[in-house]
Amino acid sequence: MAAETYLSKLKDFDTPIVWLVLYFFFNLSLTLYNKIILALYDFPFPWTLTAIHTLCGAIGSYTFWKADLFTPASLGERENMVMLAFSVLYTINIAISNVSLNLVTVPFHQVVRAMTPVFTVMLSIVFLKKSFSAMTYISLLPVVLGVAFATFGDYNYTTLGFILTVLGTLLAAIKTIVTNRVQVGRLKLHPLDLLLRMSPLAFVQTMIYAYITGEMAEVVQFASTKLTTSLCFALLMNGVIAFFLNVVSFTANKKTSALTMTVAGNVKQVLSIILAVIIFNLSITFMNLIGIMLTLAGGAWYR
Repeated sequence: MAAETYLSKLKDFDTPIVWLVLYFFFNLSLTLYNKIILALYDFPFPWTLTAIHTLCGAIGSYTFWKADLFTPASLGERENMVMLAFSVLYTINIAISNVSLNLVTVPFHQVVRAMTPVFTVMLSIVFLKKSFSAMTYISLLPVVLGVAFATFGDYNYTTLGFILTVLGTLLAAIKTIVTNRVQVGRLKLHPLDLLLRMSPLAFVQTMIYAYITGEMAEVVQFASTKLTTSLCFALLMNGVIAFFLNVVSFTANKKTSALTMTVAGNVKQVLSIILAVIIFNLSITFMNLIGIMLTLAGGAWYR
């Protein structure tokens, strides 16, 4: 009886708002962890860090499977190809984002990425035949414009950088939509099941990309001279936080919608700025403050 009461209470917390709060918590925690901890060790290897995230995702989801916390679905060859395509989409999205950041300024990159909700709406209308209320369209305006004001700065870019940044934003929208569809559509995968199938494939792909770009050779050289026990522990904790962020993010996507998650991504961006102001004494302009208020108001207004 006590066990049933406990499970009943747990189910009361299984709501979209709770998962969104957890999404913000783990997302901001990972951002702060990267800034505070990894910055101390000077570990400038993005593909290796992504490989650690995906490896921890594979190990974590496998552990949860063996602990009987979920049961993997039985998929056919076609469904497994969908999982492979999803993992490739995940890896390419990271690759394009990393490359474009070297060709445009950070403020420009953030402003274009803030358009992800707009791309999500367009794709949902065209391919999923979805419709949205007038209130949804109106509430998206301050969410998108707010990020533009909050990150206002030096907007420099190259033609290739502009194309890649827009492409990366489009792919981010597609990834969010696909994440939702494989969990609520025909496949109806458990979030941990999705992570179990996607993570090993993405790990292999990121390692291949690290090798092609020459990062792997740099990491080997770094490991032979600068790798310490404390750094290994810091990287492990980074991977653990990333694992729980993925679980929470996938679950929140399943409980809400792809559009809600892209709006949450914009709100998270300005929350990161607020935390930076509080913790790192970052100075912001009046325009930045207006942008923060606009995005938070739009996020609260969004429905």
